[in-house]
Parts: sequence; structure tokens; C-alpha cells
Amino acid sequence: MKKRLFIIGCTGSVGSSVLSVCRMFPDRFEIAALAANSSAERILFLAEEFACNTIVLADAQTAARVKSLTEKTVLSGERGLIETASDPAIDHVVVASSGTGAVGALMAALKSGKEVSLANKESIVVAGPWVLPLVQDRDQLRPLDSEHNAIWQCLPEKASGFVERILLTASGGPFLKFTREELERATPSMAVAHPVWSMGAKISVDSATLMNKGIEILEAMYLFGLSAEQVDAVVTPNPFIHGIVRFSDGSFHLCASAPDMGIPALVALFHPLRSPRDRGNTPLLDGMAITFQAPDEDRFPCIRLAREVARKEGAYPALLVGADEIAVDRFLSGRLAFSSIPVLIESVLEEYSGGAPKTLEEALAILEEGRRIAAGISLQLEKISPSRR
Repeated sequence: MKKRLFIIGCTGSVGSSVLSVCRMFPDRFEIAALAANSSAERILFLAEEFACNTIVLADAQTAARVKSLTEKTVLSGERGLIETASDPAIDHVVVASSGTGAVGALMAALKSGKEVSLANKESIVVAGPWVLPLVQDRDQLRPLDSEHNAIWQCLPEKASGFVERILLTASGGPFLKFTREELERATPSMAVAHPVWSMGAKISVDSATLMNKGIEILEAMYLFGLSAEQVDAVVTPNPFIHGIVRFSDGSFHLCASAPDMGIPALVALFHPLRSPRDRGNTPLLDGMAITFQAPDEDRFPCIRLAREVARKEGAYPALLVGADEIAVDRFLSGRLAFSSIPVLIESVLEEYSGGAPKTLEEALAILEEGRRIAAGISLQLEKISPSRR
């Protein structure tokens, strides 16, 4: 029987990769529902292509407009996401959106026992203490980010207690070989030109600052139940190896593939089986060279900040996410220099004086507090720091 999917974030890069897998295997997967923020034309096109009868849009005004253009079922907002994620007609929910707007839908899907493929860092970094207890078994929640998917594949269930360390790999982004002086002159157009992956502007900038890898360290801690000391990152410019697990006996498990988000999507959707065919981009090993190096925390202090947050935990993961959102937004709009991104984030972490969240609502409030503090500090930095457009 076909597996019926609900894809949240269907118009983004990860959602598009999942849809490309569905095109490869129309006999295995059926798109039962699609969700996006406000991409009306694109979601209507996809709904027609995949004969999908349910559309969910986060933006209520866009939903009203789409409803006037189609006879399909159109829902809106968090309620629409939760209702669809809970629907017994859905077998597998893909959470590929950014932000925390789909946390309720993620929790609803887990509560109802559905398979979930997750490519949303905020859901785990901010809301992990309330999301992860809902996971009913190891195979229910399947990481979609290439690094976490790789670690998930490398971790046999019975060997999880013998993990010494895991390493998430990073390409180093577009500024890997930049000097400090060159980083001072970095512009938004330079930062979004990632040498390997095709991603949205926000995640591309996070990759350029290495904050993306720092947030992934936090996510891996929670996903795999590890301490901050057990999770690290390593830079390997050849994007072939995506994750490494070192066990207590000194052996390493590595997961490697072409840099294609469709591959972790294949793994997650077909689990516990394997796809009967590849994506046509499997690299040859002949002549391939792999090198590793530690991230440079002096030139890229964002990863240092994320490591400090991983050790502190409490309110700081949510603060970090909120502050980073504002810092990247200000940089992309030309109001803040690239080198001021970590300055702004560190200032937010230092200024906060509240306690750790006890509920999901408190965690989301701390996320918003991080945004608020960052917006205020940003105004001060913009006066003294030259921006780059």
C-alpha cells in the first residue's frame, strides 16, 4: 500500500527534496496533504501535480485567497496544521518548515503514533523537552537533516550506550578560507552563495557563520540523548561524509553519500527498508580525498557560543535561536556587518537574567525574549558598526 504523506514546508528546499523522492516512487508514496507559509501559487501547482486534496497555509489571508481559487480543502494556521497532522488518513508527517509554528503539529503527529521525518531544528532546540517524551519508539522520529540522518543511520539501537562521541561534519561554508579582514567585508550576496548546498537565505548565512553547525550540535544532544561533551563538529570541505560516530571500543561508523537532501529523505521514508534505487548521483571513490580540521572559533565565534549554550542549557538554547534570527535578518537587510552577528548574539546571552523554562509556553516566550533583546542591541550596533549590502 502507498504511504500517505503530509509535508509541512513543501515549498522549501527540504520539502522540495522530499517531493522529488515522491516523484521517483509514485507507486510507494501518496501526497495526502501539503502545507506552506504563504506560497499560494506554488502550493496550488504542487497540489495539482500530486492530486493532493488538502492544503494548509500558515497565513490566514493567503488561505482565504487560495480557497477562492480551488475546490480542494484549504485550512489555515496552527489549528489547520494540528488537525491535518492528527488525521487518521495520514501515515507519515514530514516537518520541513522553519521556526516553531509547526511544533503543535509535530507533537500531534507523535501523539497519534504517526511516523515523522523532521528537518526543523527549532522544534528540538527550543521545544525538545516537551516534544521528545512523545516519541514512542526509535523509528518513529526520523531526522531529515543530512548530518543527523547520518548519525541516526550509524547508531544501532543496542549500541547507543557505547557512544563515545559523535561528529557532525561541516563544509565550512563560503568563507572557510577568508581572513578576519576579508570577513569584515563580507556581504549578504557572498554569504548566501554556499559552495555545496542550495538553501534559503537564513540557513545559508548560518552556514557561513557556522552557527548552523552550532545549533545542530544542540539538536544532536537532544535527539540522541548525549551530553555537550559527546557532540562536536568537524570541517571537511569535501561534502561526502555527513556524520561520524566513535564508539567506546575505538571503532568509527561513518555515513557518506552525495550532498543531496533527497538521500536522507529516501532513508527516512523507506525505513526500515532501503530504496531500491539511488538518485543517479552516487560519487566514485577513485581519487577521492577526505580531510578533516577543527572549526576555527576565532574567525567563526558563533560555534563557540553554541557550544557554551550546549553546556549551560536551561533558557539559553531558546535565547540563542531567537537572537540568531534577528542577527541574520539585520545582516541580510544590510543593517549589520557580518562580523557583528556573533557580537549581537553574545550580548543577548550575557544580558538575559531569567530562569529556565518549565513549560513549552515559557520556552517559546524565552525565544521571543531573545528576539526582543537582540532587536534592541542591534539598534546600538548599527550605529557603530559599518554594514555591508
